[in-house]
Amino acid sequence: MQAGMSMLSKQQETSTQEVLSDQEISTRAREVLYKNMVSGRKDGFSYHYTKPSPGTYPFQYFWDTCFHVFVLTALGDVRMAKKHMYSLFRMQRADGFVGHMSYWKRLWPARITDLLQLRPRDVLRLNRPHMSALVQPPIAAQAVLRIYRLSKDLTFVSEFLPKLKKYYRWLAENRDFEQEGLLSIISPYESGMDWKASFDPVLNYDKGEAGPALFWKVLQVDGHNFRKKYVLAEIYKSNRFIVKDTAFNTIYAQNLEALAHLCDLVEDEDGKQFRDQAEKTSKSILRYMYDEQDEAFYDLHGHHFEKLRIRTATVFFPVVLKSVPDKVCRNVLERHLLHQDGFHVPFPLPSLSTDEPAFKPDESLYIWRGPTWVVFNWFMQGYLLEKGYKQEAEALLRSVKRLIGQSGFREYYNPFTGEGYGAKDFTWSGLVVDMIDRQRRLRWNDL
Repeated sequence: MQAGMSMLSKQQETSTQEVLSDQEISTRAREVLYKNMVSGRKDGFSYHYTKPSPGTYPFQYFWDTCFHVFVLTALGDVRMAKKHMYSLFRMQRADGFVGHMSYWKRLWPARITDLLQLRPRDVLRLNRPHMSALVQPPIAAQAVLRIYRLSKDLTFVSEFLPKLKKYYRWLAENRDFEQEGLLSIISPYESGMDWKASFDPVLNYDKGEAGPALFWKVLQVDGHNFRKKYVLAEIYKSNRFIVKDTAFNTIYAQNLEALAHLCDLVEDEDGKQFRDQAEKTSKSILRYMYDEQDEAFYDLHGHHFEKLRIRTATVFFPVVLKSVPDKVCRNVLERHLLHQDGFHVPFPLPSLSTDEPAFKPDESLYIWRGPTWVVFNWFMQGYLLEKGYKQEAEALLRSVKRLIGQSGFREYYNPFTGEGYGAKDFTWSGLVVDMIDRQRRLRWNDL
């Protein structure tokens, strides 16, 4: 494996792009993050969040907010990280639900898709703060645990833990339809990767490259859910779009572990329950999502867990789970990350294998179908460092630095040229600061 990963390292060295210093990157990331911050008070609710970009994404988004916590804590601003999490859970429903979008300062949805992602009863509340009816990858427990690890603030953990427990219990009770430990999403937007190519077969879209027809098919899914008034039992029964996303469930398993750890910190007896849930989810990921012949983890569709055999970058995600055998992890990485089979590009990781029909590396309205996003490198770097692949983790970090040095903090990048696309001053790319901090801590530990 080391030899294969070295190929990745050498490939990165072919770029002549000057890399910014760590301090320069941190300074610029801080400027982008603070420039995009919004705060205020509306109808008795106080809010404080960071827009992912100045104009394209004006609302508070669930997993974006958690990413901002990782960036803020890497920058040393724990106080601001706490304010973001409080704001994210400010409108949590009594049953534990938290929507993937919180509408604060700007109340009217930006797109028709946003309007259809509200419960019909909430359409009448557009003049007041409200949430969407969808969820996003549940990375909140890890965000709170990160805040604790930097602050050692057990009071904060004790205050936030009841919110988290209610939230993760809502997910288990309402989205684990088959009681196998795997959560289902009911809209492509819930994955956080809106136009992910693995969803095409579920949408009956077979044209490869995305176009207006794909937009209407996704719109029809949200329209279907809206007509069902977001009654989940009815949505599941109709089986229009019931997908178990690999990344979503990997993050779910990780966060159940993080939640169990938070319980342990304050001697909450529910820690064992969440740890058992995490183990159940991890085992089901291996059992249902892993394809031994293809050596990849695939998204699943429908009531019978049909594999969606399209190689997006999330085929790697479950390797981070401790219950996945080392041999499986090595096979997945060696076959898909290290060899010339679709993910070996000058600026990894592409969001879709280059040999998939839907692959498009250029700018498009239909994102997540080829370009490189910093979040993939951030996610995989943590695993590589944990497993001792220091050189390979360094290669992923160096690639991100070159992307930012060349194109700035952009939403996504061309995996061949490094050209930046999509939203400008995009906060997710600030995750590079956390990558730098991880690498720095590793060096200190080696001394």
